[in-house]
Amino acid sequence: MSIVGAIMVPHPPIILPEVGNGEEKKIEATTNAYMEAAQFVASLKPETIILTSPHSVMYSDYFHVSPGRGAKGDMGGFRAPQVKFDVTYDIEMTDRIARKAEHDDFPAGVMGEKNASLDHGTMVPLYFINKYYTDYKLVRIGLSGLTLPDHYRFGQLLQHVVNQLDRRVVFVGSGDLSHKLLAEGPYGYVPEGPQYDERIMDVMGRAAFDELLDFDNNFCEKAAECGHRSFCIMAGALDGYEVEAKELSHEGTFGVGYGICTYKVEPAGAAGIKTGRDFLSIWEEQRKKVLYEKRAKEDPYVKLARKTIESYINDGKKIDVPDDIPDDMRSRKAGVFVSIHKEGLLRGCIGTISSVYENIGREIIENAISASTRDPRFDPIRPNELDALEINVDVLSDAEDIKSKDELDVKRYGVIVTKGYKRGLLLPNLDGVDTIDEQVSIALRKAGLSEHEKGYKLQRFEVVRHV
Repeated sequence: MSIVGAIMVPHPPIILPEVGNGEEKKIEATTNAYMEAAQFVASLKPETIILTSPHSVMYSDYFHVSPGRGAKGDMGGFRAPQVKFDVTYDIEMTDRIARKAEHDDFPAGVMGEKNASLDHGTMVPLYFINKYYTDYKLVRIGLSGLTLPDHYRFGQLLQHVVNQLDRRVVFVGSGDLSHKLLAEGPYGYVPEGPQYDERIMDVMGRAAFDELLDFDNNFCEKAAECGHRSFCIMAGALDGYEVEAKELSHEGTFGVGYGICTYKVEPAGAAGIKTGRDFLSIWEEQRKKVLYEKRAKEDPYVKLARKTIESYINDGKKIDVPDDIPDDMRSRKAGVFVSIHKEGLLRGCIGTISSVYENIGREIIENAISASTRDPRFDPIRPNELDALEINVDVLSDAEDIKSKDELDVKRYGVIVTKGYKRGLLLPNLDGVDTIDEQVSIALRKAGLSEHEKGYKLQRFEVVRHV
């Protein structure tokens, strides 16, 4: 057997009568849909349920699979300690996942357990499933800060393991939608909130899983969703299979989006016969075409940064400043930042506020090497990542002192904050940074200063961004 079905479900504790104390009646459509989804799971009689939860152990660069023979939990954190859970883990499948990840050099496994207790992102779905079916073992998986395609790839890895073990499996993608649907809600309102919910329900209702990978990270962050990566893993686990999708409900009564869908794998898919729904492969080909077209239009500044990175990563060699670069790059000095992105996420960014080397060309070379191999936030870039990189080069003007934030413009000026020996810089016109207060706040944090710090010095600068 293989993965025979999946459900996309939210995890609001308030939906449990023991927690809601009557408030759950306000989301009766979600409750009814949850019951239907749970009965759907029961009808498939899975031997194992794989469940992904945003509230399980989460790392920025690693997928955590809960180890051990099982786990317990209760809803005591929501004033209902009498609601208890005791699950048995599928030890063999968990071990196979860890070994497959190690074999494939994929960042996943059972290391790093912080809290063995079940989280509410796991317990709420099981609360409903257990009403109709309990003859299963569980594999519990946390999300990560890696890219959306990486989450999809992890789902593909899970599918491979399931097929090897010949298990009958149902996948549960646990996750709420936007948390910012209503001004009177606990998290407030932003326009991206309802936009996200409308779009994600359309995508998931059609099982158009390739479109999951096209969501911009900044858009998702502004919408304050918590389930997107969970759904991406589920999509990867269903990669290639024909599925019958059914949208059951969507509500946002309390200002948080709750969406429920079911996915029945068609018999051909259940037999392991793929159907052409290889969404990641299709997405990667389309993405590669866009990147190649963009790469062909790169200016000399970016071309030099890319050539530097490829030479250093592939051969360990630092190139010399080429003879054929524009005069400005050879004769002028300036601070330079090299920024590297991969699949929508920052992969490295290092720069100099003012010139350190003899010209802009050398500044680019040195900072490109640092951005690709020495940014302390990331592992060094690997050769197999080179084709997926997007690179920007920012050439900075001289910084000038300003008296207040009123002299800043988040799109035009970068900002430098200084107090004593502490200094933080933020470039202008960055995705997700929309206000001066946000810009200064981030620069303060980068300087190691409090957002409420007093008595710091402000400077501004302009950049010429090369793409």
